Amino acid sequence: MMLADHAQVADGKLFISGGGWTACAPGAAPCAVAVIFHVPWQETNKKVSFSLRLIDEDGTPVTQPGATDGLPVVVNGSFEPRRPAAVAPGTEISVPMSFNIVLHLEPSKRYSWVLDVDGRTDDSWRLSFETRAQAQAAPGMRV
Repeated sequence: MMLADHAQVADGKLFISGGGWTACAPGAAPCAVAVIFHVPWQETNKKVSFSLRLIDEDGTPVTQPGATDGLPVVVNGSFEPRRPAAVAPGTEISVPMSFNIVLHLEPSKRYSWVLDVDGRTDDSWRLSFETRAQAQAAPGMRV
């Protein structure tokens, strides 16, 4: 998994712009989570369910404003990786995905994207980042 400004999948490849950041500005901030699922050969042709959720430094689900305020930031989905005919038996199958969202975050806080796959999670399936402190106006200036 990787944080980026923008990511998309095309032709089975992941295209990433502004990738690898660990800090962003507070307020409205574009965020993409780029993920490559590595599926063992023996697990192909089976449905894989996942959940990607955003939590704060206390482990509380992060909510965002919108049509219905207070909705948690979460992506639920599934996919069924197929065994391509031209791939040798035993080959691991890669399934790239990207999720783009504009987050509205508080300054000076830590957040983490947490990935669950088929109800399991792992510490390595977590992406943490922080928001910078609110910018201070120069003396005599209005903000």
